Amino acid sequence: MGDDGPVIDVTRDEFEGLVGEALDSIPEEFLRIMDNVVVLVDDYPPEGRRILGLYEGVPLTKRSHWYAGAMPDAIHIYRVPILRMCRTPEQVVEQVRTTVIHEVAHHFGIDDDRLDELGWG
Repeated sequence: MGDDGPVIDVTRDEFEGLVGEALDSIPEEFLRIMDNVVVLVDDYPPEGRRILGLYEGVPLTKRSHWYAGAMPDAIHIYRVPILRMCRTPEQVVEQVRTTVIHEVAHHFGIDDDRLDELGWG
């Protein structure tokens, strides 16, 4: 059960496919400049966090010569919280896309306030 009803049944493989489709929807010119970042699907966020996704790393706008050889940044997309908040498969598709774009934007150095202004909060 979700917070107030049944959880949409989307398998992990199907959910990963939705994340891939969301990434494919990002314009090619942005995908080309994404650097040293991996996108992961996790079932749950870290304990105590009520989030749908998380960017961990150094945004492209903050990198300099010292960044060479760094471990990849990580974008985490959290499957169960997204499924809990959606009531239809169409809502799942839209929320996955919104979450992926939101976290990719952090990779480009866009903060939450600006994402809210742009409608991607």
